[in-house]
Amino acid sequence: MTTAVQYQREGDLARITLNRPHRHNALVPELLDGLRAAVAHCLRDQPAALILDAEGRSFSTGGDVGGFYDTPRAERHDYAARVVGTLNAVILDLLSLPLPTVVAVHGMVTGGSAGLVLACDIAVAGPKASFAPWYTAVGYSPDGGWTALMPERIGRARALDIQLTNRRVDAEEAHRLGLVQYLTEEGHLADRTRTVAEALRAAKPGSVRHTLALTRPDLDIVAAGLDAEYRHFLEQIVSNEADQGMATFLNKL
Repeated sequence: MTTAVQYQREGDLARITLNRPHRHNALVPELLDGLRAAVAHCLRDQPAALILDAEGRSFSTGGDVGGFYDTPRAERHDYAARVVGTLNAVILDLLSLPLPTVVAVHGMVTGGSAGLVLACDIAVAGPKASFAPWYTAVGYSPDGGWTALMPERIGRARALDIQLTNRRVDAEEAHRLGLVQYLTEEGHLADRTRTVAEALRAAKPGSVRHTLALTRPDLDIVAAGLDAEYRHFLEQIVSNEADQGMATFLNKL
C-alpha cells in the first residue's frame, strides 16, 4: 500500500484515508493502486463497517489534468486506460464489499472522484462540500460513474443537466438531491461520520449483509456502464478537443 492512501483498523471499524493533500487527492495511479490495496485489506479484515475519508482541503479533485496533459499523446491512451480502469475497479470493489461503507465528504469532489462517493452506501458531507463534473469544460468524456451510477442516485435529467452545464452542486443541494444522506455543520464531519458508522456496527450483521445484497445497484449493470464510460473516455482523451481543453484549463495557451 502506498503513502497516498492510509488504512487503519479501529476496533471493529476500518478507515481508508486519501492522503495526497498537496495535490487535492487527485486520482493518479499511485493513489488508485493504494485504494485497491486498502479495500482488499478491508475485505480480509472483515470489520463491521468501513469509513472512507480524505486529508487536506478537498476530498478529491478527480483525474489529474496535468498528468493527462503532460503524458505524450502517443502514450496518453495507455495512461488513461490505467487511471480509468483502476478507478472502475475500485468502484466495483467498494460495491462488492460485504459490509456497509460510509464516506465523509469535505471540500471539492470533481470528475471521477464522485465515483468514490457513489460507490459508498452512506455519504456524510460537511457544509463546504461540493460536486462538479468539469467534463464538458475540459474536453473529457464522463467517468467515475457519472453516467453509470449518478442517474440512479439523483435522476437521469438532473444528472444530465449537471454534466452538460458543468454546474457546481453545493452541499445543501447535494443533500436535497440525495447525493449525500447527511449534512453536518462545520467541524462536525468526523464525529457525525463516526456516529453513523457506529450505528451500522450495532446493527445485526446478517441483516445488514442481506440488506446490502438486496439494495445495492446490480453489479453487472454497473460494470457494463463503467466499461462504456471507459471506452468513451479513451476515445475522447486523445482528441484535439481534449488537448485544447486541457491546455486552456491549465493556462498553457
